[in-house]
Amino acid sequence: MKKLFLFLIATSISVASFAQTSWKIDPMHSFVNFSVKHMGISFVDGSFKKFDGSVAAAKPDLTDAKIAFTVDVNSITTGVDMRDGHLKTDDFFNAEKFPTMKFESTSLKKLSGNNYELNGKLTIRDVTKDVKFAVVYGGTAKDQQGNTKAGFGATTTINR
Repeated sequence: MKKLFLFLIATSISVASFAQTSWKIDPMHSFVNFSVKHMGISFVDGSFKKFDGSVAAAKPDLTDAKIAFTVDVNSITTGVDMRDGHLKTDDFFNAEKFPTMKFESTSLKKLSGNNYELNGKLTIRDVTKDVKFAVVYGGTAKDQQGNTKAGFGATTTINR
């Protein structure tokens, strides 16, 4: 049976100035969630607690952005320890042999307003496939230390 994953990635990117070209994912204000159709009748939700990423762009509209993102597969949690352990086995992620999922962007296209299309290569278990994310740019704001933060949400569906 085919199962679909929906990855939701909301990122807050800490920057000293929006004109800079490099940003790092802020793990305190970001998350990687998923929802999997289970037996065709319900959904199992979960998340990955450890991840890292970067964005590099020179253009203010971000259309030249290069995005890299990694997820620690061993940090998966669905709220059920036995299921989490099973997801780490060779039946699914094989976390021992393939401890990370990786994404590298190939393009970021502005569609309209704050909506973008992010294309790239997603690697899971050493298998790389093209994926397309729908991205919503949430804007920027200054934090209490004066750093500019940029917010994004990205979603996609993959067939494992």
